[in-house]
Amino acid sequence: MKKLFNVTETANNIDIALLIGRVSIALFMLVHGIPKITYLLQDEVQFMDFMGLGPEISLALTIFAEVVCSIFILFGLATRFALIPLIITMLVAVFIVHGADPFSAQEMGLHYLLGYVLLFITGSGKYSVDQLIVSRQSQKMVKLT
Repeated sequence: MKKLFNVTETANNIDIALLIGRVSIALFMLVHGIPKITYLLQDEVQFMDFMGLGPEISLALTIFAEVVCSIFILFGLATRFALIPLIITMLVAVFIVHGADPFSAQEMGLHYLLGYVLLFITGSGKYSVDQLIVSRQSQKMVKLT
């Protein structure tokens, strides 16, 4: 019981929590985004025309964010860079696409947005490709000096 309330052994717990959160949100978004690929194959794309880019380009950018960037986040590769398109996509989804809708229609996008902002602030954590790259770079720097 004492270990349950121990706040001093949190470093490894935080990295495990970041791994679980990062992988979970990436997989959830992949399940959400992959079906949109079939929308591109339709004769006439029915998608929001964001900023006058056209529905095809808007859909392609959304698929890039929701599928490609989610794969990067899944592995923890270039995590903060991959989060930028996802944060923008969720801001558009919540405040433009569903801006006039009730909270229940905005809720899922807000959950994703919150998760993405938290990951952007914290980074990908110890169990990620980002960490492997950083540790290899620091090993090379040590050998050079």
